[in-house]
Amino acid sequence: MTQQRTLEPRSGLRGEITVPGDKSISHRSIMLGSLAEGTTMVHGFLHGEDNHATLNAFRAMGIAIEELDGGVLRIAGKGLDGLQEPQTVLDCGNSGTTIRLMTGLLSGQSFFSVLTGDRYLCKRPMKRVVGPLATMGAQIWGRGGGDLAPLAIRGSQLQAVDYTSPIASAQVKSALMLAGLYAEGVTTVREPHLSRDHSERMLRYFGAEVQPFAGGVSISGRPRLQGREVQVPGDISSAAFFLVAALITPGSELLIRNVGVNPTRSGIIDILQQMGGALELLNPRELSGEPVADILVRSSALRGIDIGGDVVPRAIDEFPVVAVAASFAEGTTTIRDAKELRVKETDRIAAMTAELTKLGGRVEAREDGMVIQGVEALLGGEVTSHGDHRIAMSMAVASLRASAPVTIDDTACTATSFPNFWDLLQGL
Repeated sequence: MTQQRTLEPRSGLRGEITVPGDKSISHRSIMLGSLAEGTTMVHGFLHGEDNHATLNAFRAMGIAIEELDGGVLRIAGKGLDGLQEPQTVLDCGNSGTTIRLMTGLLSGQSFFSVLTGDRYLCKRPMKRVVGPLATMGAQIWGRGGGDLAPLAIRGSQLQAVDYTSPIASAQVKSALMLAGLYAEGVTTVREPHLSRDHSERMLRYFGAEVQPFAGGVSISGRPRLQGREVQVPGDISSAAFFLVAALITPGSELLIRNVGVNPTRSGIIDILQQMGGALELLNPRELSGEPVADILVRSSALRGIDIGGDVVPRAIDEFPVVAVAASFAEGTTTIRDAKELRVKETDRIAAMTAELTKLGGRVEAREDGMVIQGVEALLGGEVTSHGDHRIAMSMAVASLRASAPVTIDDTACTATSFPNFWDLLQGL
């Protein structure tokens, strides 16, 4: 079921909303809660398809995960060596986080496992984790010389390594850190820019010995993780669609409550403020080791800027909707150093260039980004999501400032990360 939706231009988005729980933190709460000793309670878990892929994988390895009233999860952790060999292939669906982090975690087990995913995930590059894991002694096979799923993993005794990653990737870093839990000694990962640090924060919260330093992080092997209470904040990647929607829609004032504002993820806030967006962070606080705030956003006249360097990994998932904001900004916006967008759920540089151009946007694709000329309004028309949840929601935001209705094909994919997106948008 692909679903097709037609959206009318809108004005004056006003009110208060709460976005679903952070997808990255939800994944990690399942993984670490399962590897911890004792009970972990997870509040605010994102019940999206990606996170359910992780949840189902751990159930298949013998972990009891119970859903209580209000969507709270109770995980009966079995400790670092408590997982059981799954009786079937583990299906990661569309989730790159699930397959890449699980590849690291499963490399240190005492059993055999196979990871696969949907047709989109089976096209995404896996050598970026398979290669460095092999230096730790991991035994992993896959299509394309180990670069493509399905991946077959024979668990083995791992060796701690000091690895320098050519890219800033939280998935690569996290896969190696999870493998490092099963290696004797200290595993170190270095990267050119600091990628999101949810794994470091949550590992430390569960009791692992984690040492961040300028340019990387180290983790000591064989810790005893302890079950914890986890409060998952709202996902800033989900909030980003409503931040941009309010900024570009005249007469808007929106309060988004309880959003995770981890500095390794908050590049979208920095970018939008630099473009002239009126964003205020209210009531800053900390939940389960993660910084959280309420965000007040008002419609603003945006201006084009140059975006590159270390802000890119801090906003990598938000660039589709950044491209929408840039389409309504005065002047030129240049996005560079973002080649990673080529290997997401789809090639997001090509997809956003194609779809915005269909609506009269002035977008030029570059190998590592885009050059976008601002326009007064987009046209109506028909676009497609390419099966990518973030493309679908970004084009929905773009439709708010179109001069006529916009029809978006293949919108069911939004259930991957934001199951109630359409209801929330319609309710404003």
